Amino acid sequence: MTQAVFWALIGMALVVLGLYALIVHAHLLRKVLALNIMSSGVFLVFIGLARRTPDADAPMAADPVPQAMVLTGIVVAVAATGLALALIVRLRALTGRTTLGDDMGD
Repeated sequence: MTQAVFWALIGMALVVLGLYALIVHAHLLRKVLALNIMSSGVFLVFIGLARRTPDADAPMAADPVPQAMVLTGIVVAVAATGLALALIVRLRALTGRTTLGDDMGD
């Protein structure tokens, strides 16, 4: 098993762990944290399986395009997390609850 495959498997494990937490927990803050864990796993898979190009200076130089895409994804994930947390604060102010339940529409 190569190092790239190892990190890709760790990333897939993070995605599965985040998906499980997203489904199981009703508390909205835990759901936001689960989404962050999933996005970290996706970033790790993407970098782990990124194509390596041979270069004259370095024997196995990394492709800069996946690195730029992951960096952009991190920025988007931080912005989405901020928006989700602001919505949770607003929901708490309106309803007094931060969990999802069956009687949420009442």
